[in-house]
Amino acid sequence: MNWFQRKKKNINTPTTQKKELPDGMWYKTPGGSIIHIRELKNNSYVCPEDDYHVRIGSKEYFEILFDNKSFEELDKDLSSSDPLKFVDIKSYKGRIDKSQKETGLKDAIKTGVGKINNYDIVISCMDFSFIGGSMGSVVGEKISRAIDYSLRKKIPLMIISKSGGARMMESTYSLMQMAKTSSKLALLSREKVPYISLMTDPTTGGVSASFAMLGDFNIAEPGALIGFAGPRVIKETMGSNLPKGFQSSEFLFENGFLDFIVDRRDLKTKISKLLKLLKN
Repeated sequence: MNWFQRKKKNINTPTTQKKELPDGMWYKTPGGSIIHIRELKNNSYVCPEDDYHVRIGSKEYFEILFDNKSFEELDKDLSSSDPLKFVDIKSYKGRIDKSQKETGLKDAIKTGVGKINNYDIVISCMDFSFIGGSMGSVVGEKISRAIDYSLRKKIPLMIISKSGGARMMESTYSLMQMAKTSSKLALLSREKVPYISLMTDPTTGGVSASFAMLGDFNIAEPGALIGFAGPRVIKETMGSNLPKGFQSSEFLFENGFLDFIVDRRDLKTKISKLLKLLKN
């Protein structure tokens, strides 16, 4: 017999009681910093202790960038079809329906027209929450239409990339978007309409291999993962060890692939200064 077995429940005291907090009230960064959600939002979703940039979507970027959070959305009803009737664990149509219901988005990108400190701009922003920000036919089409709008109105274009790459459920239809968006951007360049590419965490696959790296100004947020294939695949292909952090925005900047890295808290000011410079 265990003479020391506790027969009564622990006494609850102010120091032993478990403190329950409402879900979503606090956010913990990978580095261990803890911040209140309200403070995080007021700080452009950047933790002031370690400068960690939390992944956000088009809704948050538009609120941060557009004057008075006001913009006109373009092509908001475009939605993916299922041309290949693709099925793996789930049907592609089922994945689309579920993502649309959970995110309130039609697809992995949203386009808005508005002003940044009184300068006109078209912004297409990707959403990682929608099937990993994958690039399918709708993403390519909405970017193409955003470019067409910029061409007609002679308004600078900005694309905010956040993607796992091409959407495998659309196969070749998805890969065609790389050529489609790149050729459209060539028209924008020919007409000397500025294009700013902002790469955020992560920007990979077919997105990094096409429109994300074709800006007149290629910029990125701190600590963003930017690359084509994953480190393991590259290492196995090359058969050699890779430099530490070689797919980070800091590494790309040091090696000339980026024009500058911008803290999200300074993003609106930096972009407006760039638009003023380009206009003059």
